[in-house]
Amino acid sequence: MRILLVEDNADLADAIVRRMRRDGHALDWQSDGLKAASVLRYQSFDLIVLDIGLPRLSGLGLLAGLRERGDATPVLMLTARDGIEDRVQALDAGADDYLAKPFDFREFEARCRVLLRRNRGQASAIVQIGGFAFDSGAHRVSLDGDAIELPNREFRLLEILIGKLGQVVSKDEIGNGLFGFDDEAGPNAIELYVGRLRKRLAAAPLRIVTVRGAGYMIEASDAAPADAPVEPADG
Repeated sequence: MRILLVEDNADLADAIVRRMRRDGHALDWQSDGLKAASVLRYQSFDLIVLDIGLPRLSGLGLLAGLRERGDATPVLMLTARDGIEDRVQALDAGADDYLAKPFDFREFEARCRVLLRRNRGQASAIVQIGGFAFDSGAHRVSLDGDAIELPNREFRLLEILIGKLGQVVSKDEIGNGLFGFDDEAGPNAIELYVGRLRKRLAAAPLRIVTVRGAGYMIEASDAAPADAPVEPADG
């Protein structure tokens, strides 16, 4: 998933960046409120982690501008202030959740997972298809109880596809979720990861279908071979 971190504490930001990238997330970091606001005008994200106290433009000011223009991206607000008024102010400004510093990284990651699931319309961390199970909370994929080992980026690719089960996901949307500004991704990177994921899911009761000219779709069906291109429907 593509995450924007807006935090001016370099040590905390570095710890969050390393931890989230280690889990396979594409994470971009801005330390300045105005720069972050500029980025958000041309780049979409699945989640924004936003500090209240920022240089040049506060987190509350950035969030207010975001909501005023109809951007509903989930926002997890961070602050060193733990007063009830600060929490109420952040939530009233449009924050989806609130976490006071210092925090336990396990709680931080859990709150991020909830907001990412909510953004994809998933109530549960577990998606079950026959004997196949995808558990985003435990970072585990299994078939009939046996674990399917997936590298982090392939796990995140599966997360993107399975979050829209039966729907076409464009290459742009996949690339946006997998790669941050600092990632080196060649023109064939998505095809490479899709090919690897198909092989690892060969025995599972679902298939990744190529929709010619549109992107990819994962479906709970054996009706089409995994590598068969499908023409998009008219309209």
